[in-house]
Amino acid sequence: MELWIIFSKLIIILFLSFSYVQSETTNLAWIVLSILVYISVNITVYLVRLEKVKIAIYLVSMTLIFIFFREVKSLFILLLPNNIYELTWPFFEKKWLLLVVGLLPVFIVPQLQASYGLIATFCFVVYFMTSHYSKKLIKFENTLDKMRVDIQRLSKSLHENKEYIRQSEYTYRLEERNRISQQIHDSIGHSMTGALIQMEAAKTLMAIDQTKAVELLQNAINISKEGIEDIRITLKNMKPPTEQIGLQRLKLFIEEFSIQHQLRMPFIYKGNIDLITPIQWRIIAENITEALTNSLKYSSASEISIDIQVLNKLVRVEVHDNGKGIGSGKVVKGLGIVGMEERTASIKGTVIVDGTNGFSVTTLLPIA
Repeated sequence: MELWIIFSKLIIILFLSFSYVQSETTNLAWIVLSILVYISVNITVYLVRLEKVKIAIYLVSMTLIFIFFREVKSLFILLLPNNIYELTWPFFEKKWLLLVVGLLPVFIVPQLQASYGLIATFCFVVYFMTSHYSKKLIKFENTLDKMRVDIQRLSKSLHENKEYIRQSEYTYRLEERNRISQQIHDSIGHSMTGALIQMEAAKTLMAIDQTKAVELLQNAINISKEGIEDIRITLKNMKPPTEQIGLQRLKLFIEEFSIQHQLRMPFIYKGNIDLITPIQWRIIAENITEALTNSLKYSSASEISIDIQVLNKLVRVEVHDNGKGIGSGKVVKGLGIVGMEERTASIKGTVIVDGTNGFSVTTLLPIA
C-alpha cells in the first residue's frame, strides 16, 4: 500500500514540476526547496511506527502545504488530498465520506478547481484500491498461516500415527513370538520331555527287564512321532499360503512403484488365485516389473493398470498404460520383451505385446 501512495505523490510532484516549466514563474529556488522539504517530511512518515508520531507528521506536512500554497506557488495545494486521506482514512468507516472531505479545499482555490478535483479523486481511488487489496492480502496471509499451522499439525499427527503403527507392528511381532514359543513349550516341549523320560527308564531297565524296556522305548518312539507331527502341524499353520505371499508382495510392489513415480496404478485380480503356482507367481512378478519399467521409460504415461484373471485353462496378466504407444508401427522387441518371452515360454506360456492403444503386455500362463 505504501508504494502506491508514494507513487501517487510522485505523480503529483512531477505534475507540479511540469506546470512550473510551462509557467513564467521565476522563484525556482524556493519551489525546489519547498518540494525537497515536502519530500523529506513525508519520507519520515515511513520511518516511524508510532501512530501518534505519524499523525503529528501528517499535520506538519499539511501545514507546510498551506505555507507553500500562500508564499511560494498556489499549485502546492494539489499535494493536500494525499495527506488528508493519510490522516483521516483509519477514522472513517464509510470511505466515500473521505472523498467529500478531500474535495472541501476546492473552494479556496477557484482557479484550480478542475485540477484539484481530479487529483483528489485520483488519490481517493488509489487509497481505496490499495486499502481493499491490502485487506485481501492480509486475509490471504492469515489463511496461509492457518493452512501452514494445519499442515504442521497434520504432519505431526501423521508422524505420530506412523510411530504408533511401527510400535504396534513391533508389539505384534513380540506377541507372535511369545505365542509360538508358548505353543512349542506346551506341546512339543512336553512331548520331547516325556519321550526322554521313557528312554531314560528303558535304559535303566534294559539289564533287568528287557520286555519292559522295549515297551518304554516304543512309548518314547510313539511320543516322538506325535511331537514331530505337532511340529509339522504348527509350522503348517504358521506358514501363509503361497498365493497370499505372491499377491501381497505384488500389492506392496505396485503401491511403492505408484508412490515413487507419481502414477495412478489400479490393480484388479479375479478368479481363483489359489491356482497360481509359486513358479508362476515369480514369472508374473518379473514380467510386471519389466513392463512397468518399460512404460516408465518410453510411454510418458500417467496411469498404468494391472489386471490378473484366473480363467478355466490359463492365467491372464495384462499391464496396460495410457501412454503414446507406437500407433500402427511394428513393435521392436528389446532385451526386456525378449526376456519376458523366454521366462514365460519356460513354463509353456505366451507373451502378447500391443502398442496401438497406449502400450500393453499380456502374459498367458497355462493352468496345470
